[in-house]
Amino acid sequence: MARMKFICDTERCIECNGCATACKAEHDVPWGVNRRRVVTLNDGVPGEKTISVACMHCSDAPCMAVCPVDCFYRTDEGVVLHDKDVCIGCGYCSYACPFGAPQFPSNGTFGLRGKMDKCTFCAGGPEENGSQAEFEKYGRNRLAEGKLPACAEMCSTKALLGGDADVVSDIFRNRVLRRGSKGARSIVARAGKDRVAHRHDQHAALGIGHRGASSALHAPRAPPLFSTSRVGPIEAPRSTAFTMS
Repeated sequence: MARMKFICDTERCIECNGCATACKAEHDVPWGVNRRRVVTLNDGVPGEKTISVACMHCSDAPCMAVCPVDCFYRTDEGVVLHDKDVCIGCGYCSYACPFGAPQFPSNGTFGLRGKMDKCTFCAGGPEENGSQAEFEKYGRNRLAEGKLPACAEMCSTKALLGGDADVVSDIFRNRVLRRGSKGARSIVARAGKDRVAHRHDQHAALGIGHRGASSALHAPRAPPLFSTSRVGPIEAPRSTAFTMS
């Protein structure tokens, strides 16, 4: 049995909020609840990124651990769901979740606590698959229809990936590897440009132009003081005009 998983590629997310809009429209999410939202990291500074956040359907979900009435359960596909008929609205799950996935409908400035609501990975709830009761409480059950979550399908840049964990991980891994190879090539190209610029600076400091060298560097060389074929100074040829008989 495949285990479902979400991955958001921050290098592709463009903060269009298409995923959040698709989720609300698909499941008729109540006012004040955002099962999925887009968060900006390092807003306004270099390295700014955006990421789509929802329930991550953890393998060791803290919401399940703290719920006093055990309204949470995990399906065979690894999707963490909850039973609204059992939920008492205590809010413990909301405090325990590091992603802020469990939320409560709000009316007014300070809100009105009721039954908890969260992302279902488009897997419905404990009611009969495709029933009206299931849709009213949990939204549409797309997994039972053989479809992927609406947020992942509607992502325009395919930054948000959802589905079989093995397939999703392979897609993301291949993206990272391709980026790494491109990054390595760009580093090599940048290093080559830096070497050319450094050589140009050296030539400029020595007075060498772009199309040739200065006359000083191309002046006739003085004869060597030492022979390259033997050790010792080169003897000047003797003149016969100064020889004594």
